Amino acid sequence: MKKLFLVLTIAIMAVLIATGCSSSTGGSGEVKVGIVLPTKDEQRWVQDEERFKEAISDSDYSAEILFSQGSSAKEKENVDTLISKGIDVLIITPVDGDSAGSAVENAKKEDITVIAYDRLITNTDAVDYYVTFDSVAVGEAQAQYLVNHSEGSGVPLYLYAGAATDNNAFLFFEGAWNVLQPKIADGTFVIANSSEAEALKDKTELSREEMSKIVSQLTTGWDPNEAKNKAETHLTAAGEDMKGDVAILGPNDDTARAIADVFSAESGVTSYVISGQDATKASIQYIIDDKQSMTVFKDVRTLVKDAMDMALTILDGDKPETTGSYDNGSTEVPAKQSDVISVDKDNVKAEIVDSEYYDASEFTGLE
Repeated sequence: MKKLFLVLTIAIMAVLIATGCSSSTGGSGEVKVGIVLPTKDEQRWVQDEERFKEAISDSDYSAEILFSQGSSAKEKENVDTLISKGIDVLIITPVDGDSAGSAVENAKKEDITVIAYDRLITNTDAVDYYVTFDSVAVGEAQAQYLVNHSEGSGVPLYLYAGAATDNNAFLFFEGAWNVLQPKIADGTFVIANSSEAEALKDKTELSREEMSKIVSQLTTGWDPNEAKNKAETHLTAAGEDMKGDVAILGPNDDTARAIADVFSAESGVTSYVISGQDATKASIQYIIDDKQSMTVFKDVRTLVKDAMDMALTILDGDKPETTGSYDNGSTEVPAKQSDVISVDKDNVKAEIVDSEYYDASEFTGLE
């Protein structure tokens, strides 16, 4: 009996652990929509979880949300779990665009409609739709802010990138390069921390291979600790001529804050302009406190609504609306794109608080 009790106890604990990174929402009955998000360790995806719960709560369908915790293996396991529950639509943000291919191919074998959410799944034809912000426009907005808020010429430019496994990181960098390259060519900016970017500074358009060389050198992996370490290494190696008033391409809010902390602590840096994206609460506070210059506001409410509207349209037997397409290396994936907004201290209250994205009580010093 003791042995049986021990086995049962272990089994119950395993179930509790397994369900710790999942949640169900919506109407009663079998799960029709499966949602797989990349990690609970970034505020952005926790916010998305809450938005998805709100979006489906008024529908006649049920959804289950699972987190992959940065693991492609866990992601595949999550997809297989949802397949076994009989879902008809899979919404998935891949940890790694390439690695997610095998997971969604399993879903397609079961006639499940696959919607890539925010990040494109690459090199497979098992993706039906893509719901995204205009990622090139995000990078352009980040870079344009640096251009607009840098004075004179010869401004040291520090470049950072997202995860080299994330197709969006390349789209963000593509957009940034579109704006920054002419200003590097005319001497407004001087690249401070990338030999690969320096070698390609005269090229207005970069091939995927050329961009990969730069992104691989400057990747933060979307990890604030990696971003912090990279920034410290760059500043240690930089001469005094690469300090003073500087411009920094911060990949997203979490990494931007980490990079900003390093630059603010460097006595040789007199001022910095740094970009971000995602409008996380912590970075909105940093913007209010003049620690981060801007963020690209991607209203997750819009993106979640687009994804859920698409899923519900499919479940109702209709064809969803799309506004463009993306080449994922294997096929042209029909896409629904959402707009982005550049936010800094001047318009943060209007765009973030007055729009009821966040409540004013969540911040200090907001005017």
